[in-house]
Amino acid sequence: MNLSCSENQTSIKEFILLGFENIKQEKSFLFILFLTMYTICLLGNLLIIAVVLLNQALHTPMYFFLGNLSFLDVCYISVTVPKMLADICVESPSISFMGCAAQMYFLVTLVGTEGFLLASMALDRFFAICRPLSYTQFMNKWTCLQMATISWICGLLNASLHTTLTFHLSYCRTNGISHFFCDIPPLLSISCSDTSVNEVALFTAGVFVGLSPFCFTLVSYAFILHAILSNQQKRQGHKAISTCVSHLAVVILFYGSGIFTYFRPTSSYSLERDQLVGVLYNILTPTLNPLIYSLRNKEVKLGMRRLMTFHYVPSLVR
Repeated sequence: MNLSCSENQTSIKEFILLGFENIKQEKSFLFILFLTMYTICLLGNLLIIAVVLLNQALHTPMYFFLGNLSFLDVCYISVTVPKMLADICVESPSISFMGCAAQMYFLVTLVGTEGFLLASMALDRFFAICRPLSYTQFMNKWTCLQMATISWICGLLNASLHTTLTFHLSYCRTNGISHFFCDIPPLLSISCSDTSVNEVALFTAGVFVGLSPFCFTLVSYAFILHAILSNQQKRQGHKAISTCVSHLAVVILFYGSGIFTYFRPTSSYSLERDQLVGVLYNILTPTLNPLIYSLRNKEVKLGMRRLMTFHYVPSLVR
């Protein structure tokens, strides 16, 4: 192992990724599975982005945020899966110190940004269903652009904090990471430094970057549900529920795995259990997002059919 340690300093050239260490016989199956899910994710999300961009009827706040979410999911899964596919094909997968820092930085950025984007989508549904007369006033193009920009800035700042704190630690005991990729909990678990500051920062940032958008989303949907069940909204209740179910399914899937990963002490980290959760929120969630939205959304399905039949080609030529 490329590891040396002095009294106050650690010199590490690379980390060894131990995620595939105990599943050597299933590597071929995992390679095919991950590659298939990665392909589905790319095709599904890029298709949604194309549909939103090319269909004028979908140039609305809801689909603006959906396009942003699809772009984020493409970046999200591309940060980890290509490296995982390459690691399956080698005996001792490793990643350089700077490569590990970069992977974790982009991963944490995208996780944080997605939470705020999902909250923005909940706010859009709140105004559309609970305050329809004020919808165009509050959810205009400038407001949507500001909300998306703030989401990305918050994600970047959150990642800068955690990456700086994590990679200023000393790693004296081992350079083996019990995971498929570089993430905060497995790195903290192998550090020989005091990680109490990191854990406090992880929990505190998790409250503001993770829990706050989650609670905001839940409160928004509580108002939405009340409006749907009220006498004034009964006629439009079925349509309103249909537009919200997809978003709620994505929120539950994303936050369920994220809370389990980041809201617990590093002493409870488990290789087998957390590998499954890692696959869930890094591969399964961005893969299912386009399927969930397209299957539950008539406008997206219609746009996809028009795109597949080259309906937009004449307008593009003109």
